[in-house]
Amino acid sequence: MNNHLNLQLFADTIVNTTVSAATGNDLSPEMKTFYDMNLIDEASALLVHDQFGQKRPIPANSGKTIEFRKFSPLAKATTPLTEGVTPDGKALNVQAVTATVSQYGDYIVQSDVLELTSIDNTIVEETKLLGRQAGLTLDTIVRNIIVAGTNVNYCPKVASDGTETAVTSRSALDSTAKLTVKQVQKAVAKLRANNAPTINGDYVAIVHPYVAYDLMRDPEWIDAHKYAQPENLYVGEIGKISGVRFVQTSEAAIIKNSTCPDGLAVFCTLIFGDEAYGTTEITGGGLQTIVKQKGSAGTADPLDQRSSVGWKALKTAERLVENYMVRIESCGEFSQSASAN
Repeated sequence: MNNHLNLQLFADTIVNTTVSAATGNDLSPEMKTFYDMNLIDEASALLVHDQFGQKRPIPANSGKTIEFRKFSPLAKATTPLTEGVTPDGKALNVQAVTATVSQYGDYIVQSDVLELTSIDNTIVEETKLLGRQAGLTLDTIVRNIIVAGTNVNYCPKVASDGTETAVTSRSALDSTAKLTVKQVQKAVAKLRANNAPTINGDYVAIVHPYVAYDLMRDPEWIDAHKYAQPENLYVGEIGKISGVRFVQTSEAAIIKNSTCPDGLAVFCTLIFGDEAYGTTEITGGGLQTIVKQKGSAGTADPLDQRSSVGWKALKTAERLVENYMVRIESCGEFSQSASAN
């Protein structure tokens, strides 16, 4: 596609940003695919919270309720077998956890004059902007659900002489209550005690860069490139410590409201095992790109003056096993300047 416009030709010819069809100016299937991929590519890279959940696609004509399933563990078989007698065996128990999806979306409208005079291909640029917005929106929806879990640890306050004071509420934190390796190990101990399954041999943490800053200076920290090839890393993975692989994102939850210490932001670090939560599948339920060409609105656009690009998607998430996830709340030297997200 040629994005260089010859302004001298405007009196005679309209230079389109899309492929023209024989019967009009409709968007061709090839361009629709191109815009779809642009939007999905922009969105996918930001879905850090989405990548570890149990996936459930959204099939067409199947209602708005998504069902996640978890299998109950079997009790210990401590009764000795009787010689020659077959025991009763155990019944398999499957629990269903349901969640209702909601629809989200946004769009941009542009005029025919903008389309004709802009140096850039505005539809492509708008698709990129909307793709990033879609990714952030859907990621935040998942994050806000899983970060609201009931299994929470608070980092202790540390005096200048190193003495620790336990913290039992968010409001009691202060700037000395930083995330340390000890607190990571404490969360791991809790997960292992609850028999939380690992993900490829390790637990996973989602951490904000302001919190990762403290951990990465610890001598036990291992940078990601030292233990895995790029193709084996998670999106956003930066390193590993105490059996936990850390995924960094600026979208890790930051809380700054009346529940926090006065003037300080509180950072939430999630550490979890496999099957801790579930999410709807993006590609199955449809992160969709909607492109409307000039005149597609009929009499609502009688002079073919407006076109639009938009997106919509169905999304939800659900915490499946609270004991497979720990939220660690901490502060630090960035708590004064950080804002809620």
